[in-house]
This record gives sequence, C-alpha cells and structure tokens, in this order.
Amino acid sequence: MTSTATLPAEAAAPPERGRDPHVRRFGLPVATCLVMGNIIGGGIFLLPASVAPFGTISLVAFAVLTAGAIALALVFGRLAERHPQTGGPYVYARAAFGDFAGFLAAWSYWITAWVSNAALAVAAVGYLTVLFPAVGEHKWSMCLAALAVQWLPALSNLAGTRYVGAVQVVSTVLKFAPLLLVAVGGLFFFDPANLGPFRATDQSAAGAVSASAAILLFSYLGVESATVSAGEVRDPARNVGRATVLGTVGAATVYLLGTVAVFGLVAHDRLVSSTAPFTDAVDVMFGGTWGGTVVACAAVISMLGALNGWTLLSAQTPYAAAEDGLFPKAFATKKRGVPVVGVIVTVALASALTVYNYTAGSQGVFESLVLITTFTATVPYLLATAAQIYFLLSGQRERVHPGRLARDGVLAALAFGFSMWLVAGSGYAAVYQGVLFLFAGVLVHAAMSARKHRAAASPTE
Repeated sequence: MTSTATLPAEAAAPPERGRDPHVRRFGLPVATCLVMGNIIGGGIFLLPASVAPFGTISLVAFAVLTAGAIALALVFGRLAERHPQTGGPYVYARAAFGDFAGFLAAWSYWITAWVSNAALAVAAVGYLTVLFPAVGEHKWSMCLAALAVQWLPALSNLAGTRYVGAVQVVSTVLKFAPLLLVAVGGLFFFDPANLGPFRATDQSAAGAVSASAAILLFSYLGVESATVSAGEVRDPARNVGRATVLGTVGAATVYLLGTVAVFGLVAHDRLVSSTAPFTDAVDVMFGGTWGGTVVACAAVISMLGALNGWTLLSAQTPYAAAEDGLFPKAFATKKRGVPVVGVIVTVALASALTVYNYTAGSQGVFESLVLITTFTATVPYLLATAAQIYFLLSGQRERVHPGRLARDGVLAALAFGFSMWLVAGSGYAAVYQGVLFLFAGVLVHAAMSARKHRAAASPTE
C-alpha cells in the first residue's frame, strides 16, 4: 500500500511569524520574480552564440522547449493547489509514492542546488574580471571573488525572507533592463541579412532541432522555484501556480526576443564565433565598445539574483524532508523564516567545491559535476509529473477536478515527455554518473529511515 504520510501543514503561517520584522511571505510579484530570476541566470548572455551554428532553425527548438516548460509549469500549478507546502516536487512525490520517492526527489534536488551554486559563482567571476581586471590576475583572487559571490546571497538569506524577496525583485528589475533593451530596442536595428541560413548544418531539420535543443534544454531549469518555497508564499494554493506560469512565460519571452534580436543585429558569421553576443549587439545598436561593461554588469547582477533565489531553494527542500524525518533534524531549524542550517551547509559545500576547483585546477572534474546536475535536476520533475499522472488515474476525487481531467492528463503527459527529453539531453556520461550520485543517497535514506523507525517504536513517556 502506498504511503501517504501526513505532510507538513505550512499553508497557514504561525501567528508569531507576522510579528517578526525579518519575516515576510512572498506575494505574487515576488514569487514570479523568484521563478524568472532562477530560470534566467547567466546563460542567456551566451545563448544566441551557442545556437547560432545551427541557423535560425534553433528558434523552432526554442518554441518546442517553451511549450514543454509551460506544460511543466501548469502541472506544478495544479499540484500546488492540492499541496501548498514547502518542498515542491518532494512533497508531490512523497504524497503519491511514499517516503523513498520523496527522499530521492529531495536528495537529487539538493545536489543540483549546491553544485549549480558553485558553477554560477565561478561563471560570475568571469564577468567580474571584465569590470575589475585585477580579479583575474591570480587564481586565489578569483577564488576569493567566487566565494564572496556565494556568501553575499547567503547572508541575504540568513537576514530573513523579507530581504530575500527584496533582493530578488531588485536584481530581476536590474538584470532585465539591459536584456529588454536589446530584446525590444534591437528590433529597431534589425537587419534580416544578418540572420544567415535557416539550416546552417548538413543535418536534417529534425536533427538540427534536436541538436540545438540539447543546448537549450537546461535554460528552463528553475520552473519549480515557487513550488519549492510554497510555504513562504501568501495564499500558495492560488499564487504558486500563477507565479510558476507567469515566471516561465516571462523568462521564455526574454529568451526568445533576445535571441531573435541578436540574430538580426550581429552578422551570422561573426555571431557563431562570438564570446559575448549581447555585447556585440549593444555595440551595433549604439556604436563604441562600452557594451561589454553594460553586459558584464547585467550578467553579474543576473547571477547574484539567481544565487539569491537558488540559495533559498537549496535549503527549502531539505527543510521539508527534515520535517518528515527523512533528512537530519537540524535541517528543519528555521530563523526569520529561513532554514538557516540548510543555507549554511549548502553554501559551505558549494564553497568547498569552488576551492577544490581553483586549487586542483580540475576544470574537467568541475564541468562534469555541473553536467551531472542537469540530470539530477530532472529527477524531481519526473517524479512530480508521475505523481500527477498517478493522482489522475487512481480516481482520488479529492485530488482531481473531474471537469479538467482530460486537459490535466494531456498536460501531465507533455510535462513527463519534456522531463524525459531533459534526461536524454544530459548525455550518457552525465546520466551514468548522476545515477551513482542519486544512489549514494540510498545509504542516507536507510540510516534516516532506521532512526525514524526506532523513534516510532520507542515507548512514549
């Protein structure tokens, strides 16, 4: 019989929470910014050049991926209506399939979060060297800069959810200003002659779409952001789904408009070899060479905003699992509305990985770990969408709206297919190594389950 153990009831905040000036529940605008900010990190600043070698057919891949991401967002919205608790995919997987599936979702998501945070910080240093060349003169100065980029968002989180939300809104506005400048303003300078061929490779149309999609697939990781922090969102049953869809559509719009604008601003033969396509686009629009500074500032702000949001998410899923006895109890400690132990442990692990990267000079190892996270991130997606399919097919009337059964079924099938495509796009090596990381958590689950069983079996006072 499938376990449907009681989930932590966080839909209603404790009365004392409202009296703490450091704690503030997120409204719809902040939750939407959380989703958009986490989806759009720093990758967008290289994205047009990454897909340019395939030609404008890569825009078709964008459209297909956007449809899949929106389907996933809609499924998360439906699930959040029934389970408006902190934890997102972990909560849904556990409700449908029991503790073990829930643990796998939490474990894989946590691995994704802290390894990705380290990768974001290292990438941010590359843009910081444009603004402050001295940072790039020695590996230790770069290492210290990467650590600072990680700990500043962590301190923002430790200050309380009120400050997390404020930083997220400000960083989202600041990073979207230059992106929208190119995405919208660039259309006035658009030259169709710069677009290049529709299909720039010898591959078939289907092959070109798949190849470009493999690069773009992971641009949409983060659609679950509002669901993971549902316990900190006001009226989560209503706002989490809206924020998820609005944030995903907003990010997709910026991706698509920005890529189209850069395609039309920078000549194709130049774009395929560009290392800073948005810089080149700004230079075309306004002349001069100051575009590099503008784009570097936007990229650093973008990554700091993404780290601010991902730091919170990296602590929320272990918090929810710890509340259920599936993670060490320390992860359930909250202060000022933030799981402080989760934040500190996560940023400490990411910092250790960063120091290892700079000390050992092991770029290959670090890049392999980052690729693994593209697989581990999809495990919670697959489990969550499978949970929705389970709810739809098992006749649980309290979880299913009869009038929306067919539509929800189609969306769940599309979202599951999208998640499988994400796994396939990770590559054989990443899937193989990711499974090893995933199964390493089985030992942790065994220990935590044994402890939970002993606690339940011990006589109460």
